[in-house]
Amino acid sequence: MIKNLSRSALKLFMSFFLAGFVISNNLIAADGKTVFKQNCAVCHTTTEQRGTGPGLKGIADKHKTEWLLSWVKNAEKMIKSGDPEANKIFKEFAPTVMTVFEGTLSDNDIKAVVEYIKNPPIEKKPDVVASTGGGETTEAQGGVNPLYIILAVIVILALLISILRGVRVSLRNITNKKEGLAEEPPHTFWEETKIWMGGHRRFVGVCVIVITCIGMKGCWNSLFHVGVYYDYRTDKGYKPEQPIKFSHKIHAGDNAIACQYCHNSVEKSRHAGIPTVNVCMNCHKGISTGPTTGEKEIAKIYAAAGFDSKNQKYDVNKANPIKWIKVHNLPDHVYFNHSQHVVVGKIDCAQCHGNVKEMTVAEQRVPMTMKWCIECHRKTEVAMAGNAYYDKLHEALKEKYKGQHLKNFTVAQMGGIECGRCHY
Repeated sequence: MIKNLSRSALKLFMSFFLAGFVISNNLIAADGKTVFKQNCAVCHTTTEQRGTGPGLKGIADKHKTEWLLSWVKNAEKMIKSGDPEANKIFKEFAPTVMTVFEGTLSDNDIKAVVEYIKNPPIEKKPDVVASTGGGETTEAQGGVNPLYIILAVIVILALLISILRGVRVSLRNITNKKEGLAEEPPHTFWEETKIWMGGHRRFVGVCVIVITCIGMKGCWNSLFHVGVYYDYRTDKGYKPEQPIKFSHKIHAGDNAIACQYCHNSVEKSRHAGIPTVNVCMNCHKGISTGPTTGEKEIAKIYAAAGFDSKNQKYDVNKANPIKWIKVHNLPDHVYFNHSQHVVVGKIDCAQCHGNVKEMTVAEQRVPMTMKWCIECHRKTEVAMAGNAYYDKLHEALKEKYKGQHLKNFTVAQMGGIECGRCHY
């Protein structure tokens, strides 16, 4: 009996060991994917396709683990030591030299990346439908167009009205025949409508008054904004179709790329800046396939940069700038400084632009009217503590509002709603 218990315990132990081994392998692969995306994907792919550096497919079969650890940590050191394989790679990709990751990536990080490259996840390809035009492909769109539903409802209602009208006329004629009366002469739909309206004048009159008032109110609302701040391109909900289907959700959300990486002047200038194609190519020189659109949209980036992805070469004569459509626009007579709000005011981008990390298509989520800005200035408290810029101003404000016992001050209280702040 003791012998059977020992065997059962051994089997149980082996089961747990194997399960732990499988789970740990999966965790290593998952960690490897994160490390690869954050450190390697800019220059390398998990396939044989070249980027700034070589494609990494089969890298574990070509080199020993110890060699890979040394190469990733300090490639320059290996090249200088005369290592033949290191020098061969350097000659092929010169003058580009691999980044030194010594002190940044541990042995476990590098091994996790190697494990991830051995068994990369199978990316689901987007569904595409070939167009009948110039041979381009477009993404298959799911769901039913709401316009078709509305049209179908209108057609069904029209059929029901027509059927019910026929039934009513038939029943009336049957009744008239029984009572010895003449059959009702046939009327068109519009003639019957006029007869009905003549018999229900009060109800029709009330409906006309209500519809007229609603229409006048709608016209008033539209005219009220003309020449003030309304612009059909810049109102809340504005979501233009861009020349390239760029997804903020994939870049800022899934891959956690900081807003400042693409909008690099947001902390130094009044303008956030629209990224140039060179910024896109920093990553997409080595990433040629997107998770939702395949190669189609990234090919547009290559065309704009004049980049030949097969030969990894640029042709400046073929380059064309990407004509992005600006989503958030302010009138010319309004002054707004991004750096003042982001750096000094410590305002998060999402406060004005919404949760961009969840947006597939960039959209204006707030009205950006003068009223909206003033309300924000009236309720936003200025973080003055520990900021030498505000030391003198803070003392002046405490003196100005002496007796009110205020500990914190809003933007409005320090002059943030004066006309000259935004209009001059």
